[in-house]
Amino acid sequence: KKVAACAKHFWGDGGTTKGINENNTVISLNGLLSIHMPAYLNSIRKGMHANRDLVIGFLKNKLKFRGFVISDWLGINKITSPPHANYSYSVEAEVGAGIDMIMVSNFTEFIDFLTYQVKHNIIPMSRIDDAVKRILRVEFEHRELAREVMRKTLVLLKNGESTDKPLLPLPKKATKILVSGTHADNLGYQCGGWTITWQGLGGNDLTSGTTTLQAIKNTVDLTTRVVYSENPDSDFVKSIKFSFAIVVVGEPLYAETFGDSLNLTLSEPGPRTIYNVCGAVKCVVVVISGWPVVMQPYLSSVNALVVAWLPETEGKGVADVLFGDYGFTGKLVRTWFKTVDQLPMNIGDPHYYPLFPFGFGLTTKPTEG
Repeated sequence: KKVAACAKHFWGDGGTTKGINENNTVISLNGLLSIHMPAYLNSIRKGMHANRDLVIGFLKNKLKFRGFVISDWLGINKITSPPHANYSYSVEAEVGAGIDMIMVSNFTEFIDFLTYQVKHNIIPMSRIDDAVKRILRVEFEHRELAREVMRKTLVLLKNGESTDKPLLPLPKKATKILVSGTHADNLGYQCGGWTITWQGLGGNDLTSGTTTLQAIKNTVDLTTRVVYSENPDSDFVKSIKFSFAIVVVGEPLYAETFGDSLNLTLSEPGPRTIYNVCGAVKCVVVVISGWPVVMQPYLSSVNALVVAWLPETEGKGVADVLFGDYGFTGKLVRTWFKTVDQLPMNIGDPHYYPLFPFGFGLTTKPTEG
């Protein structure tokens, strides 16, 4: 099975003049090949807006790249100086160079120019066919693969107070289950930034998929009552005899610079939800996040802790493992810090005392039957 991955930005983005974002990279072909190309070779073997020789000639033909090439945001406008000075030329140059998917702010303008150029044989129909074929080859792969990836990348960081008293896997048959948290029933939060829009969109209307809450409801026994309360107070939790609770919290939506943070904390009211729920009933906390966040203050309050990263559309993959259809096997690909004051922190550093070390991850076995 193969997974589509994005190796960006092909190529030379790390060598821009003075290190300025979206600046030009001025370098010889030999320098480009020896310095900037090696990082892309393995990603292309295993898995430039207007430069036909590099995109079609080298990437697609010589390296036999079978994926599709996507432009940078509004990169098409910057082919000319000043930007957008000759849009007709920019469309011809970008599409003709082999860019298959173009990110634009005004899609109707782009479609009008592209349609005109195809009708008048400025851009050959074969170039459009190639782009469409490449995109559809990736997009028509089944969601089951994404669900499998989700199952295998979940990382179990805590499971009960001791190894002989684990909380996970959870039983599918229980009297009442509480599901809480801002990220439990929000497909947009699961998908993160760069979903439909640049910074992403919250809610459940942006695409098809399954939230964690929906997946839990579809997984548990028909006799199990699932109660959802996004941010309940402790009195509510104590007033009902829940068998256990699942709290799904995480980060705000972001992409690129908007994700820069000096705090790396959970979105409010996530911390309060953890304290209110986990202080009153056995609970597992599921973290939806693109990277490690501050968790040390809550660790003693939770019975089990799982990092789900960004499950995208496949909340089913989370429920698959929480309830034991599959075991936890994932490992941390980053060191999980205790406090941001420790950062940066890498293996071998004198101050390497993380909350969870690089490569950490508890395992469970599937529930029999």
